[in-house]
Amino acid sequence: MNTALAAYAELVRAPAALTVPGDVVAGALAAGRPNALRTTALAASSVTLYWAGMALNDWADRTQDATERPHRPIPSGRLTPRAALATATALTGTGLGLAALAGGRRTLLHRTLPLAAAVWAYDLGLKHTPLGPATMAAARALDVLHATAPGRLPAALPAAATIAAHTYALTRLSRHETDGAPPGEPKLSLATTTAITTANTARLLTTPPAAKHPALVTATALAAYAATCTRAQSAAARTPCAPRVRTAVTTGIHALLPLQAALIARTGAPLLALPFVAALPLAGRLARKVSPT
Repeated sequence: MNTALAAYAELVRAPAALTVPGDVVAGALAAGRPNALRTTALAASSVTLYWAGMALNDWADRTQDATERPHRPIPSGRLTPRAALATATALTGTGLGLAALAGGRRTLLHRTLPLAAAVWAYDLGLKHTPLGPATMAAARALDVLHATAPGRLPAALPAAATIAAHTYALTRLSRHETDGAPPGEPKLSLATTTAITTANTARLLTTPPAAKHPALVTATALAAYAATCTRAQSAAARTPCAPRVRTAVTTGIHALLPLQAALIARTGAPLLALPFVAALPLAGRLARKVSPT
């Protein structure tokens, strides 16, 4: 890969964007029968906003990264702070433009702008405050709601809450990637994973017989979600050193894929859920080339 292109891919954590479209698809399906083209365009909008947030994160943390993560593109000198900020701005503009084209003024104002605002507020002011994890969780919830049509938002709120709960615990844990975590943080992540898995599995018990195939895919995806998270979280809970915390954070990011698949399958679209489960090994391989954190 071209050196400059590789630096930009690292800046925006390009492969981690695999975990974004599933939010939008899960929310759109939960809210009804979405327009495929509109949903795809809004998923692309969410991806560009995710990349914008990653670039803005590195711009905002450039001084801290010079000490804690000198290998990142800005402190290593491969990209300038100005280039990172320009990238974040351009990607945000692209995300807003895609949303306007796909959903019109109403979607832009009521869905995309709040999402973009949450991303920028997190990176520029709230990340290092007690509100940081809640802000990131809100951004992920807004991502789930991104493609919901007017009047259909309430139906997607359970899916948004599920993704937000996972993100909240994961973001809290990610604050300790450099120096290690207090024992309670990986335990909170493990408890959250258990609660999400239990709650969503319990809902399968009320599934009508006609929906047995979606239920089977949902159960399989939930099992994959739990398996992806719990091993690394348990190891971090036993020994909450920085390397184990980083591993738990990375696997937590990847675990969004089977969790999204479970939410998608639960709407009655098991075939659409399968690619998100199948993408999990790919995410792991790509993470060895470009870290998602």
